[in-house]
Amino acid sequence: MSASSDGAESTGREVAKRLFAREFNDATYTFKESEDELAPNYTLLPTGDRVNRLFFAGTLTETNDVGSDSEYWQGRVVDPTGTFYIYAGQYQPEAASTLRQIETPTYVTVVGKPRSYETDDGNTNVAVRPESITQVDEPTRDRWVVETADQTIDRLEAFDAETNDYAQMARDEYGERLSPYREAAIEALESLDATDASAALATSETTSDAAESDSSAGDTEQVAADADTHASGGSEESVGSTESVESEESSSDELSGSEESSEDTGLGEYE
Repeated sequence: MSASSDGAESTGREVAKRLFAREFNDATYTFKESEDELAPNYTLLPTGDRVNRLFFAGTLTETNDVGSDSEYWQGRVVDPTGTFYIYAGQYQPEAASTLRQIETPTYVTVVGKPRSYETDDGNTNVAVRPESITQVDEPTRDRWVVETADQTIDRLEAFDAETNDYAQMARDEYGERLSPYREAAIEALESLDATDASAALATSETTSDAAESDSSAGDTEQVAADADTHASGGSEESVGSTESVESEESSSDELSGSEESSEDTGLGEYE
């Protein structure tokens, strides 16, 4: 497949991509790119990309031990567009320990792998198996919002590229319904205080990178301008709902996923 995906390092670990909860919760289709039993699983994003690892930030609002025979911790992380559900058990000991001890509510960043689960009624729910959970401050969360809005716009701008095979897959699986994700980016920026949004935008490395492309930079500037215009009103966080996820069984992928993230804090690239 081509082009819109980030390259993996020589270690084989995928770049952890930024996306909002609204898009993640719609990303229910998974696939492999080879017949190899150990080939990585990818989640197809509605904006025309694939993701094997993701990086998100938000407010950890609650934690619960939902295990029966052993500890299996659930956490709810709310961003300005919805809710990420994270689950950690014996194969994610550091993340499970964090969920056991951390006080809520608090801002966190999470690096993890997407997982999908089919319910008894045939629907598909998604969740995240965390590799690391880090407590952060509000400015760090705000920078993530700005950078994630920028990367969402970048994916939308690349959706119609002839070389974007993932976009064609997204059309086939989800249809070409992109406006909710553009709106999510705008709503996320509007949720920030105008002053905080401007400061976060100024320190965003991703925004600087996006300036290399006239079209995507122009669109991102428009989104930021919309935020400055409307931020004084602010938009309340919308919290999505997901049915309870059953405990996942151990696998070779779980063992490899327990590797420590190369970054513990901040908003640099996770690889």
